[in-house]
Amino acid sequence: MAETFDLTGKTALVTGASQGLGAGFATTLARAGAKVALAARQTGKLAELQRAIEAAGGSAHAVAMDVTDAASVRAGFDAAEAALGPVDVLVNNAGIAIPKPFLEVTEDDWDAVVDTNLKGCFLAGQEAARRMAGRGGGSIINIASVLGQQVIGHLASYCASKAGLIHLTKSMGLELARVGVRVNALAPGYVETPINAEFFHGPAGEKLVKGIPQRRLGQPDDLDGALLLLASDASRYMTGTVVTVDGGFLLA
Repeated sequence: MAETFDLTGKTALVTGASQGLGAGFATTLARAGAKVALAARQTGKLAELQRAIEAAGGSAHAVAMDVTDAASVRAGFDAAEAALGPVDVLVNNAGIAIPKPFLEVTEDDWDAVVDTNLKGCFLAGQEAARRMAGRGGGSIINIASVLGQQVIGHLASYCASKAGLIHLTKSMGLELARVGVRVNALAPGYVETPINAEFFHGPAGEKLVKGIPQRRLGQPDDLDGALLLLASDASRYMTGTVVTVDGGFLLA
């Protein structure tokens, strides 16, 4: 897959790169030839990933970034570009969920989720776009979710934030097209990670998987093709779109 979409000579920055899908996205981009800035609030968690990428012949650099803070975002981009060169691709991956019944969601819960998942993508996307526009363009990939298109219970703040992110993607795509910046969203369905593996192998998780038309849980590498398409010049005529990778979940 990585050979199909060559990113040699490009620099990518991945937010929320310390674990889960973010770590997988960073590894995939590095394998395709990109120099990858690994961004997270605590760089200590990124050390192992950076070593793994470099051991495989790739190039990576860890930067501290709190996506909910504009000054931290700006400083993170400065550090990334000082180490690896101008950022050509941003993967807006940082996100959290606080599962609770709607009537039990606190204001602090709401703010934490929406600030990370939506405001964080706005801040990082705006910082990236300003830099990309001055250099002729680039690609911003917002990691949305099928739950931004179809809701389930106990995740009101998460669903709302991802729905907002999908519309933010379209607004950004519309306005930034004239300066050469493409903005698209990747919307994963249910994908197995170390964080959710135990749930999906229990009764409730197995029942949920049976409702997916492909009758299986997604694996992180199922997202590779869509990620590399949106990161590479192969998607040069795509902007403001949502690429859904969900095994048919939304169809059900």
